[in-house]
Amino acid sequence: MAETDLTAWQAAAESVAAFSDGAGLLALLRKHLADLPPDRAAAMIGRSRETTTHFAWCLRDRAGEPFSFWLHEYKPQRDWRAGYADSVHNHRYHFSTVILRGGYRHERFTAAVDAESGLITAARLTERVDAVEGESGVLTAEQFHRIPTALDGTATFLVKSRPVRPWSLSWDPSTGIGHRHTPVEARLTDLTRTL
Repeated sequence: MAETDLTAWQAAAESVAAFSDGAGLLALLRKHLADLPPDRAAAMIGRSRETTTHFAWCLRDRAGEPFSFWLHEYKPQRDWRAGYADSVHNHRYHFSTVILRGGYRHERFTAAVDAESGLITAARLTERVDAVEGESGVLTAEQFHRIPTALDGTATFLVKSRPVRPWSLSWDPSTGIGHRHTPVEARLTDLTRTL
């Protein structure tokens, strides 16, 4: 896993912030998606996934490149299910994002991580903002946040680093229970041992 390079992420944030014209970037993305040949559209769909709160469309992810590019299409609030995005969590990677349409409540936290279990045992809210179209931000793998609500129709563009940690952590504020999230692709050795 790579070390945190906050200088590189400041540069990434500035690049993403340049896309603050959500309508212009949305038009560009719409044209790009409409013009995809069937084989590239199928490959994009294969890299994409559904989460409890949004559809994460992987626009570009090439192994030799330091970043991947994503479009997050948030589900209507009534379709959200309790899970990762609305829990206090971090990510295995750093990312920069810009809101293309809509908006969401973004909360940042400091988290207490138990030395023995490695799990979050408590979290304290440090910032709450209602982010709107055109606003951008950066989150490093060491930082904890959550998005408890989003406006219907919200879409964001993200630039992600390669993973810098083997897993991420989450903590459910309603139950006080922490979890470690290991991606399936990192579990093949464990699967082989357990069979």
